[in-house]
Amino acid sequence: MPQFPEQASTNWILSTFVYTVGAVAVLLVVVGLVFIDVGLVRRRNVLDTALQKIGAAMVGGLGTLLVGYPIWQWQFDQAFGVPDPFLQAMRDWWLGGAFTTTASRHIDPSALPEADVLQIFLVFFVTFTMATVALIHTGVVERIKAVPLYVMSFVVGAVLSPLVGYLCWGSLSPLTLRGTHDFDGVFPLYVTAGTFVLVLAWRVGPRLGAFGGVHRTGARPAAQNLSFVGIGTLLILLALPFVTLGSGYIVPDVGFFGISFTESGMGVVIINLVAAILGGAVVGLLLAHRRHEPTWAFLGPISGVVITGTLLDIGNAWQCLLIGALGPLVGLGTASLLRRIRIDDPKVVPLALGPGAVGAVLTGFLGWGTRTGGYIGLEGPYAVGVAHITPWWQLAGVGATMLVAGVPAFLMCLVFERFGGLRADAAEEVVGLDRARWGVENSSDDLDAAAAPTAAPAGAEPALPAASPLPAGHGESATITSV
Repeated sequence: MPQFPEQASTNWILSTFVYTVGAVAVLLVVVGLVFIDVGLVRRRNVLDTALQKIGAAMVGGLGTLLVGYPIWQWQFDQAFGVPDPFLQAMRDWWLGGAFTTTASRHIDPSALPEADVLQIFLVFFVTFTMATVALIHTGVVERIKAVPLYVMSFVVGAVLSPLVGYLCWGSLSPLTLRGTHDFDGVFPLYVTAGTFVLVLAWRVGPRLGAFGGVHRTGARPAAQNLSFVGIGTLLILLALPFVTLGSGYIVPDVGFFGISFTESGMGVVIINLVAAILGGAVVGLLLAHRRHEPTWAFLGPISGVVITGTLLDIGNAWQCLLIGALGPLVGLGTASLLRRIRIDDPKVVPLALGPGAVGAVLTGFLGWGTRTGGYIGLEGPYAVGVAHITPWWQLAGVGATMLVAGVPAFLMCLVFERFGGLRADAAEEVVGLDRARWGVENSSDDLDAAAAPTAAPAGAEPALPAASPLPAGHGESATITSV
């Protein structure tokens, strides 16, 4: 086979290393989500929660590895005038494609320059999907069945998240070329996951006792170890600088650009990221003390990052600090709205969809007129800076993402509700998913403690537990008697 040693230039190898670190860092985000969920669920569901999350992430990543990545590459084949761009992207980039299975030194740079970089970017996309799916699972822990979760995870990885990326994330995506701007994957990750969870949590229904209703013990869902939430948050914050640098172009001897080919710099992006983290952290800490809800202290920094995700490459540190400080407030407002309409998701929609959507629109105002889109070396409708950021195109990106994620989520829910159901059986939820599904019991939790009989007076018969309400379908009407 012919050899192309220019594919192994030092500049491209260094870029490959940056994207490799970014891909691995996204896996650290998944680890952080595992810790957060394990800390917030009942002890009786810890094993099942961790297993489902890791399993769903793997299945979603497989979908992207098999056929998802070519959907994103489609935009580049269109811009470069490749015949039958979608089919050619599939032939080149599916798991058995020419570009996926051929070493870079055997790929002609005229057909695919920086082959190693784009091959590693495939892995970055896979791990990105894994984080998206792990976030979706966070919104329906302790009650969703495994099969629907895994099937939905595959569809998200194979189609939905890459399709949102094709529309909104990339310098040659259709909406980017009109003025929609993203940097840190807010549309394909946060808004996609948040929208999917909004639909899924609505259809699955609330956890037992989530809104004051009672089941066997009369207790609300109680976190088993909040310190794990702090550990998970720190792991995510550790990963974010490397993930953020992976969300842009490194052009040797020219500079660093956002994924929309917006002018930026590595140092500026990291400074903006830290400012956003600290803004969200301080306001989250204030909310935690004011409301006596410690989770806001842990999750406030994450909401600050999400709300500034579209701004990090084009904003400045003061803007990111102040907008990041709005993150926990938007999250709190979103969570209050969800409680009002009785949707049980205190994490994903409040931290991903609410701040992600609000931050995207705010970026439209703060970055109004900033040039975006295009690709270096192209001209005409694909030239660098061909579009300008506007609030309405940011809003269009939010709307398109919610449609792409929300409509399929609703349709899949209807299918699973018709054939087998989405939710675990009520009896499984009462006894605990670890014991019901895996025959393992980690330890007793607050519910077991509440269910323990109190000491009866001498000579008295111990009282039998009364029947208590359990969810039927969405968790509100059936009853079962504890024995």
